[in-house]
Amino acid sequence: MNLSTGIFLFFAGALGAAINSVAGGGGFVALPALMFAGVNPIAANATQTMALFMGITASGGSYLQRLSTPWRIFGPLLVASFAGGLVGGILLLRTPAALFLNILPWLLLSAMLLFLFGGKVIGKRSNAFHRDATLIAIAGATLFELFVSIYGGYFGGGLGIMNLAMLAMLGLDDIHDMNAIKTVLGAAINGVATALFLLKGAIIWREGLWMMAGAVCGGWLGAHYAQKLPPVLVRRFVSIIGISMTIYFFWRAYA
Repeated sequence: MNLSTGIFLFFAGALGAAINSVAGGGGFVALPALMFAGVNPIAANATQTMALFMGITASGGSYLQRLSTPWRIFGPLLVASFAGGLVGGILLLRTPAALFLNILPWLLLSAMLLFLFGGKVIGKRSNAFHRDATLIAIAGATLFELFVSIYGGYFGGGLGIMNLAMLAMLGLDDIHDMNAIKTVLGAAINGVATALFLLKGAIIWREGLWMMAGAVCGGWLGAHYAQKLPPVLVRRFVSIIGISMTIYFFWRAYA
C-alpha cells in the first residue's frame, strides 16, 4: 500500500465518521473506500466497523450529557444492542466473501432507501412512550432493537437512521436526546462486533490504521462542528454517495 492510498483511507474514515456523527450513513463511504484499496469484502466490512466505532467513541462525549432516558427503558435496549451486534458479527464471519459481494448491493439499496425515506417515519412523533412506557412497549422496542443490532453487526449501513426511526416511533421528539441514545447504542453494537473481529483476526491493520486515525478526527470534528451545517445539505451529500455506491456495487456484482 502506498502513501496516497493511506491518505485516501484517512480522509474516507474522517468523512465517514463525521457523517455518522451528524446524520448516519458513514458506511457508504468507509466500506467502498477499503474495497477500492483492494481489501476483500468481509475484511473490509470488519475493518470499517472498527474504524467507525473509533469515530463513534470520539463523537460520543458531546452527546452523553443529553442522555436522560430512564434506565428501565435504556437498559434493555443496550442489552439487545450488545447481543444483536455479536450475532451479526458472527453471521458476517461465516459468510463467504463471494456471497457477501452479491448480497452487498441489496444491503446498500435497503440502507439507502431507509436513509432517503426514514424521515417520513421519524416525522410521526408522540411523547407517550418516553413519559409512560409500559412493559409491553419496552419489550417491543427491545425486540426491534435486537433485529436492528443483528443487521448492524453484520453490515451497519443506515444503522443510525434505523435507530432514530425506532426512537421516534417510541415517542422521543428531541433530536439531541435521540442522537445521544443512537450514539450509545451504535457504540455498543459496533463495539461488540469489533471485539469479535479482533478476536478472530478479521481486521486488516495496514489499511485499517489509516482509516481509524481519520475516523477519530472526523468523529470528534463532526460532533463538535459539522452539526452546524444545514441538515438538508448533509443528507443530500450522503444520498449522492449512497446512490452512487449502490449503482457501482450492483454493476460489480451482476455485470
